[in-house]
Amino acid sequence: MNRLACRLATLLMLTLSSFWASAKTPDCTSADAWPAAMAFTHMKNGGIVSNDELDFKKTLVTRLASEKIGKDLYRQVHLVRFIKRSGEPIDAITINEASSEECSMSGVDVYLVTKRLGDYSKQH
Repeated sequence: MNRLACRLATLLMLTLSSFWASAKTPDCTSADAWPAAMAFTHMKNGGIVSNDELDFKKTLVTRLASEKIGKDLYRQVHLVRFIKRSGEPIDAITINEASSEECSMSGVDVYLVTKRLGDYSKQH
């Protein structure tokens, strides 16, 4: 009886863990992921940056929000910070849809942050 109970418990844990894994919010925060890549593409096409100006190793992507809008479909907002070789940061906000399979479930809206007023992060 104990053996059957262990097998059932294992099966239940595997089933629940796969459910929880599929319910997880997609992680599109890599510097190589869709939001950052499209932010760079839009800014490059707009004449704001060039490949030679940026130190891509210092690119930071922070997810600001993720809202479930359908079965395995999320609308996400990211802050993408590129650093010029001069040290100057260039910030963009991106909005796009993502799933557990793809960060590129939609196009990306890109908003260039031209001026930052206040800095909440330095207060804490």
